[in-house]
Amino acid sequence: MIITQTPFRMSFFGGGTDFNGFFNEHGGAVLSTTFDKYAYVTVRHLPPFFDYKTHLTYSKEEKVNVNSEIVHPAIRNAMEWLDMHEIRMTYEADLPARSGLGTSSSFAVGMLSAFYALKGKYVDKRKLANDAIYLERELCKEVGGIQDQIAASFGGFNRINFSCDGYNVNSVIISPERKKELNDHLMLFFTGFSRFSSDIQKSTEKSMEDKTQQLIEMYHLVDDAEKILTDKGISLDEFGKLLDYTWKLKRDISSGISTSLIDEQYDKAMKAGALGGKLLGAGGGGFLLFYVPKEKQDAVRKALKGQIYVPFKFENDGTKIIYYEPEEYTK
Repeated sequence: MIITQTPFRMSFFGGGTDFNGFFNEHGGAVLSTTFDKYAYVTVRHLPPFFDYKTHLTYSKEEKVNVNSEIVHPAIRNAMEWLDMHEIRMTYEADLPARSGLGTSSSFAVGMLSAFYALKGKYVDKRKLANDAIYLERELCKEVGGIQDQIAASFGGFNRINFSCDGYNVNSVIISPERKKELNDHLMLFFTGFSRFSSDIQKSTEKSMEDKTQQLIEMYHLVDDAEKILTDKGISLDEFGKLLDYTWKLKRDISSGISTSLIDEQYDKAMKAGALGGKLLGAGGGGFLLFYVPKEKQDAVRKALKGQIYVPFKFENDGTKIIYYEPEEYTK
């Protein structure tokens, strides 16, 4: 039996510049972190006592005899690609899917890691990220960028740079005290609305053709945000104000990114004392993140009393195997 634990991510700046159609020409970067909410994937070989060959449990349950019968596209494609057979797999998560936290990519990374481990193969974080990108973007034909798979694999608070030559992951050098201060000023709320990221990304990608200048500016904001974090002489409040600026830029890219209800919640938080914030992920619903001075946090929670508040802490590990007990298996 194998159990993997893969964190979710929150992206602060640069979202949208991780599409290869953009970064191949202009370059790109995102500033993001993983945090202590996780996807868990358990995989084991299915004992030969049932009238089905593979048993899958996620938000639905599937019992099939051949991989081609599997409904879930990521599971079906991954099992066919890696030649997986006769398994029992379960997926659980701390937070809901389609919520702007890269949940599908965290699942993909964790599932691939579990499959490789069940076969007795070691793969490093870069290969897991690359394979998850290939699974989602090529095999499943899902539209989107590539930051989520990388963040989930590597973990930590990073600047991820993109170019026509690939990507590199650089840890943001920030003191533990300043990093904790940032963490303590961030508040996460669930809006209660979720949509498929790939659906939103399709309209966003079309809009990007006319929004190149906005994306270039969002790309350069990564430099500004990193400077705020690493320069102790600059107040972290500037990070919050910059979040507000990048959110307004992102909203202008596509009408599908925000909704009137999300705008209303955002305005309530700002009036209650938040200095800035943004909707995480592709848009259309999910989680709102705010930067809020400590003395204003109670007021913001009251202003958003209808939404679920989710405390969190940054994490540094990325995906990992938390239980490993390999089994003999003959195809």
